[in-house]
Amino acid sequence: MKKEKGMLLKLSKDPLKLFDDIWSGAQLPSAPAFKVDISEDEKGFHIDAELPGITKENISLNIEDDVLTIKAERKQETEETTKNYHRVERSSGSFSRSFNLGEMIDQENINADFNNGILHVILPKASPVKKTKEISIN
Repeated sequence: MKKEKGMLLKLSKDPLKLFDDIWSGAQLPSAPAFKVDISEDEKGFHIDAELPGITKENISLNIEDDVLTIKAERKQETEETTKNYHRVERSSGSFSRSFNLGEMIDQENINADFNNGILHVILPKASPVKKTKEISIN
């Protein structure tokens, strides 16, 4: 089977916006983020988000108005006790990334798993909608 070049161009209304981080280029203060890899195969798209040190319970995924948002929260507490002093340090942070999905994703069948600090999100491609119709002449 010959791999077709420009597959994204044929499936998306605006291929340059597909999976764009909705905040990229925005003039917002720098916030801690996480790295993602996005790949495509014949069945769908795959997002791998690096979330080391975060538990599955502190990760949420949601879709609203064709925008997929990955949120993660890191809570860390270290305690050090020695003979002469006691020290407790806490740190926490919230991270999120949002991506435009568009019409080409089957949103009802998105799947995700989390293993060894990597969140893997599978975004299956939707079946193309046929936009032609035969009209009979009377």
